[in-house]
Amino acid sequence: MITDVEILNEFAHHEPGVARINNGSFGSCPASIIAAQKQWQLLFLRQPDEFYFNHLQPGLLSSRRVVQALINASDVDEVSLVDNATTAAAIVLQKVSWAFSEGVYSRGDAVIMLHYAYSAVKKSIQAYVSRTGGHVIEVPLPFPVSSNHEIIDEFRKALSLGKSDGRRVRLAVIDHITSMPSVVIPVKELTKICREEGVDQVFVDAAHAIGNVDVDVQDIGADFYTSNLHKWYFCPPSVAFLHCRKSPVSDDMHHPVVSSEYGKGLALESAWIGARDYSSQLVVPQVIDFIKRFEGGIEGIQRRNHEKVVEMGKMLAESWGTCLGSPPEMSSSMVMVGLPGCLRIFSDEDALKLRRHLRHNHRIEVPIYCKAPRDVELGREWSNLVTGYARISRQVYNVTDDYYRFRDVINRLVDDGFHCGMLS
Repeated sequence: MITDVEILNEFAHHEPGVARINNGSFGSCPASIIAAQKQWQLLFLRQPDEFYFNHLQPGLLSSRRVVQALINASDVDEVSLVDNATTAAAIVLQKVSWAFSEGVYSRGDAVIMLHYAYSAVKKSIQAYVSRTGGHVIEVPLPFPVSSNHEIIDEFRKALSLGKSDGRRVRLAVIDHITSMPSVVIPVKELTKICREEGVDQVFVDAAHAIGNVDVDVQDIGADFYTSNLHKWYFCPPSVAFLHCRKSPVSDDMHHPVVSSEYGKGLALESAWIGARDYSSQLVVPQVIDFIKRFEGGIEGIQRRNHEKVVEMGKMLAESWGTCLGSPPEMSSSMVMVGLPGCLRIFSDEDALKLRRHLRHNHRIEVPIYCKAPRDVELGREWSNLVTGYARISRQVYNVTDDYYRFRDVINRLVDDGFHCGMLS
């Protein structure tokens, strides 16, 4: 099994002295995988023709087979490798856009997404769906949240709204783990509801899922499922997979970048989009070897990360007199922790300024989320009004001192009378 010293060596390229508790945004790639990536890059640079004709496609197929096993896909042809989950969303939404443009879907038919969908996916829905006549409905999710039932109830209400006035709900976009605020969504249950209510297609945006929670695409039952391999699965940026369940719809899915492979299936189209660096996609088998060095493999890593981040989240909340944003069973390797109300985080700009202050002045990297106060709350004491949450992550390279540093810095800011209004 890998030792603590070996883990430190694998991530020695991290900037020293930074409490890096934000694995969720960009992930982190170990040194041994960076070395494997460099070998693939050199193989291409030494003799590009040899690489393209004899190494690229077999290498990508090996990576796709690894992903197939990881997610329990029924066929390797259902798995395509793409740059990131945003690219996967573009592929799915492009197909929806064509259906509106070609009259397969009627103007005003609905697409449903969660209110906390990732901003790039929201923009993609605007670009591909709204412009071609689709009606977009956002599911308003509660936060803080205490149970899956709250999410399921709001989702059912949105489906009813989507089906009103004779509309059809053509697509539901469901996050497996929302980004900000971070909450594990009951995707299997919501997919089942979509089937019962006649929703045409279900797309699960699981950007944070693989390596973070268990993924079984056959059990979830969605039509499309995507996840980044560079966030929680130790791959270098950027690489993701898109799983398309076999159907007449998936047979006509295409990569937005059209190459000479157009028409040969999405997996092959995605495997050649011109001369580019494919090394991130090619090292997936080597990542498996890295993960096997840990007790329990990826399941053991996930379990330990989850248990530790919940423990640290509770420690922070107790120290600050706040609370977690969701119960532990609705958290992954990321937890939302309420920040003291006296910090006066009243806008997204305040949250960004505080995050920048923590980075530049205290060498702590952590995202801050603002839950804007309602008008009726503004009269309450600042110290009792939790309007900001920190999203803390835990990955194998983190140590307990990272979170203690964060705790102590926030406590010092509070003791000094600091608030976000002081930041320019």
